Formats: sequence, C-alpha cells, structure tokens
Amino acid sequence: MSKKPVVKRILSYTKPCAALLVPAVIAAIVSVMLSLYTPILVGRGIDYIIGENNVDFDGVKRYVLYIAITVVVSALFSWVMSYCTYKITYRAVSDMRRDLYAKLDRVPLNYIDSTARGDIISRMSVDIETISDGMLQSFSQFLTGIVTILGTIIFMLRINVKIALVVIFITPLSLFVAAFITKLCHDKFREQSSIRGELSGCIEELVGGQKIVKAFAYEDRAQNRFEEINGRLYTCGVRAQFYSALTNPCTRFVNNIVYVATGVFGAISVISGAAGAMSVGQIATFLSYANQYTKPFNEITGVITELQAAFASARRVFAVLDEIEEIPEKEPPAPAVADGTLTIEDVSFSYKPEQKLLEDVNLDVKAGQRIAIVGPTGCGKTTLINLLMRFYDVREGAIKVGGNDIRDMKREELRALFGMVLQDTWIFTGTIRENIAYGKPDATEDEIVAAAKMSHCHSFIRRLPKGYDTVVSEDGGTLSQGQKQLLCISRIMLTNPPMLILDEATSSIDTRTELKIQSAFAKLMKGKTSFIIAHRLSTIRDADVILVMKDGNIIEQGNHETLLDKGGFYANLYNSQFEQT
Repeated sequence: MSKKPVVKRILSYTKPCAALLVPAVIAAIVSVMLSLYTPILVGRGIDYIIGENNVDFDGVKRYVLYIAITVVVSALFSWVMSYCTYKITYRAVSDMRRDLYAKLDRVPLNYIDSTARGDIISRMSVDIETISDGMLQSFSQFLTGIVTILGTIIFMLRINVKIALVVIFITPLSLFVAAFITKLCHDKFREQSSIRGELSGCIEELVGGQKIVKAFAYEDRAQNRFEEINGRLYTCGVRAQFYSALTNPCTRFVNNIVYVATGVFGAISVISGAAGAMSVGQIATFLSYANQYTKPFNEITGVITELQAAFASARRVFAVLDEIEEIPEKEPPAPAVADGTLTIEDVSFSYKPEQKLLEDVNLDVKAGQRIAIVGPTGCGKTTLINLLMRFYDVREGAIKVGGNDIRDMKREELRALFGMVLQDTWIFTGTIRENIAYGKPDATEDEIVAAAKMSHCHSFIRRLPKGYDTVVSEDGGTLSQGQKQLLCISRIMLTNPPMLILDEATSSIDTRTELKIQSAFAKLMKGKTSFIIAHRLSTIRDADVILVMKDGNIIEQGNHETLLDKGGFYANLYNSQFEQT
C-alpha cells in the first residue's frame, strides 16, 4: 500500500467535519497575518528610538499598545483554529475506530482465530492514537505553515526584493535535506509498528495465562521471550528516532544560514546609505520575517516523525479494514424455520486447503433427537459445531435446518435457533443480572431469577454482596470457574431456544451440582433437538443417537447399547475409561 492511498483514505474520514475546514483556514490566515504584522509594528517602534537621549516615548507607547492588541487577537484566532482542527481530528479518529470495530464483527472467524488478540487490540488502541497524533500535528502545522510562508514572502518582498529573494532561494535546501532523511526512516517506522503489535500480543498472552506460566515455572522463558521482542522493538525504535532526529538539526542549520545571510545583506544595505536603503527598524523586521519564514519548514520537518509513524499505523488499521468479509447473506434470505430437523449432506471442510479435516459427512437428525458427538481430540467435533452455527461456511456440501440451506438464512436468525454452552466460559464486566440477560436484554426480573434457579445459580447469587447487582468480570475473583459456567448455562435457560448445543457444558462443575444441571438440561431439552459434545462418555448414555468421529469422518452411529454390542471403536473408547492402569 503506497502513501497516496493511505493519505487519501485518512482524509476521507474528515468529510463529516469538512465544514469546519473553512473557519479553521480563515482563523489560521487571520492569526498568521496578525503575527506577521507584529514585526512591522516592532520595527516602527524601534525607529522611534532615534538615538541616545532622543526617544519618542509617546510613539513607542502607542506601538507597544498596538503590539499587545495584535498579539491577543492573533492568539484568539489561533485558539479557534486549534478547536476546529482538534474537532476534525477526533471525529475522524472516532469514526475510524468505529469502522475498525465494526469490521471485526464482519470478518470470518478464522481471521480472529489466526491473529493474536494483543495485535488486534494494539491496532484498535495504539495505532489509532498514533494516527490521531499525526493528524493533529499535520493539520495545525500545515495550515499555519503554508499561510506563514506565503505571508512572509509577501511582506519581505514589500520591504526589500533582493534580500527577500536570497531568503527564498536558500530555504528550500532544508526541504531536500528533510526528504532525503525521510526515506531513511520510513521503513523503520513501519517495522516498529509491526513489532509493537507483536509485543502487545505477547503481553496479552502471558498476562492472561499468568497462572499457567507460574504453574509450569515458565517465568524465565516468558521473560526471555518478552525481552527478545522488546529488544527488537528498542533497536528498531532507536534507529527510527535517530534517522528522524537528524531532520530538525539539518534543516535548522540551513535556516540559520538564511538568518545570517539576511543579517549580513541587511547590514550592508544600512551601512551603504544608498537611496532606498533599509532602516534599523526594517532590518529588525526583516530578521524577524526571516526567522518566521524558516520556522514552518522546521515545524513541518519536525512532524515527519509523527507522520511516518501515523502512516505505518494507518497501514495496519487499513489492512484490517481491507480483510475479506464473511460471505454475504443472500437476498431475500430464507426464513429461519425451527422444526427440529437438521440435515448434513456430503459436507467437507478444512481450515487450510492442504490439511483435510471433515470429508463427506452425512447426517439426518429428526426433531427432538439428542445427538451426542464423541471421538478423540482433533477428530472434528468442535469443527462440526462451528459449521452448524455458521461460524465457518462449508467448502462442499450443505447443512440444512428445517429443509433450508443455512447459507440462505440470516446468520443472526440462524444462531437465534441454537442455545450454545461451551466448555470455555465467558463473563463480561457487568452485573450478574446483565450477564444472565445477555441474550435477552428485555427479560423481566422474574424471568432472570427463574433461569438462575433452573441452573442452580440463585443460591450463590443471593450470598453475593449485592445479589443480582453484583458486578463481575472474566478476570475478577468474585466467582469461581464453576459459578461462571453456571451463569453461562442460565443464559440458555433464559432464552429457551428451540435447539441446543452443549460442548462439555458441565466440565467445571462438581459432581453433585452436575447431577442437578443434567436434570435441568433434561427438562430444557425435552422436545428439542440437541447436540452434545462430551469427553466423559458416561454422560451421554441416554442420547438417541451417538456419532463416533475419527479423522474427520463419522465412523459409527447408533445408541449406547447398540454401539457397545457392536464392539467397535466406541466400545473400546467407552471401556478405556474404566480400565485400571
């Protein structure tokens, strides 16, 4: 991605506040022109100091008052310009962050699964803020810089054309110096942004799994891993800053040459005493203009560091925005019918084309059946569930619910047909009540309490400091892992969906509570089609149909007794749980 598209895309986010550009430009022009008029007032005031014991104090006081008024008004318009540019920038960044988050809801799940969460968080926070800093710098510096350069040229030409041309021809050298150095530091800033995302991913992973790190005495290796990435970031960052730091001193050196040349030529003009020669006050004015003329070049080159970092960050953000989205839903979508029937026809799927997983899977589920899915780790059990929920789309074949291909349905309506409880719990920061009502925000208090009682949450919730108003979070220590899982189960109890998916839903619950939950599930599943993934085969003996999977294929199918009598893979798997070692 080249710079031009990046700049163009960044500027496209300023369109909603484009009307503010007019007052910003006007304020910048007025502020700069007043600041440029100040040296003229200073020069005229100096000319009232004619010599020793020969000072026109009334004239000096008058121009001091003029200068004070000019400075105050200039500062006021400068504030207006800053207000407009800040509003444009923060609105643009807010919209960019909104689009980035919305994009994450539309990308396929495999992008989320294959990208480090810390890297995604880094793009949402650090990279967006870097773009914001770069935009603020560029807006304010370029607006005032362009007006200052044009204004000083006009004022200098009015005072002395020859000296003005000397200033104008020497100053652009600083731009050539800056352009050369920019090429050196561009790649380093891009590399720096990439390593920063890698470091964020490492930190998120190690901090989130701190218990595992300590349990396996991984602290030293974790520290070494962090220091290796941090060391690369340090080296890259130092080089990027070193190259960019060369810009300002080099341009200042050129600009100081301009200042000296102005002073020398001005002094010669005064000493010569020729007709049209400048006065001492005009020299002071001219020197001030020479300094103000070169200042924008210093400021513009000074923000190159911010701009380079902003461009690198923008590329990372736009890379996400350019990701391929989920397959769009067909229009008009088929209505989501929940008659309890589900058919899997010749389905094949793999996360990577070169690694086969599911091949030619077929299944015909009748309404109200309990389907248990068992098999060794990696056989495709969870993948099959992901396909049912359309977290991934099948590569070949079709999955039909109520006779309709799920690819013809709205994802939202399809997923509303299933209630899903996973082995991994997910609790967001909020009250117990809000967590239970996650899938049904308009639920009444009685419905929430009833769902909590069905999942055996009510008793421990009442013992919490604020009951249902207690604030909990995934990382907080208020709830045990088992209690979090009970809350996840209560969400399904509340929504009461027509079909269920239970993936080791009671794995973190003690045996006594599990028996109660199994009883509650039995009531919940009555008359509903249910898919149950279980590693403990004793928990799925009552299933109507048990699917035995191995290497992505359904190799056996039947009820518990039939499969045991068959003496095949399931029988060996079941009996292995009771073998003494």
